[in-house]
Amino acid sequence: MFNVDWRKWFDRMQPQTLQIAAMLLYLNGFFALVNVLDTTDYLGYLRGRYPFGILLGLAVVALHAFSGVFMANDLKLGYRFAIVAAFSPFVLRFWAFTDLENRSGMKIGLYDKLSGGSTLSLVFEVALCTLILHPQSRSHQRIWYR
Repeated sequence: MFNVDWRKWFDRMQPQTLQIAAMLLYLNGFFALVNVLDTTDYLGYLRGRYPFGILLGLAVVALHAFSGVFMANDLKLGYRFAIVAAFSPFVLRFWAFTDLENRSGMKIGLYDKLSGGSTLSLVFEVALCTLILHPQSRSHQRIWYR
């Protein structure tokens, strides 16, 4: 079905937008793994709150890693995974903070729900979304990915 070289994690022949996106996918995947293990962040909260939370967190980490590897191997599935991985922190963080807000009764602002209060993390997550959806990235994957 797929011809994946598991040793190929990066493709220098892709446009810069996809090259940087691949690096950010691996970096954000690492930090997602840290967040799953740490109970103070949104993935750790979901892990502790729901029985399926650990599976959800590990799925997010795997999504980041597999999307980078599949994109390096020119697979459209990797690009689709990358779109889901790029937007997953916003959706999951919003869900976690809304749940926390409903359970604790304290008011949490929209900025905190989307960013988790970390502007630096937000910058990297927005950059990843921008790079993945950039017209050059979309054009390259449409023409060259299989």
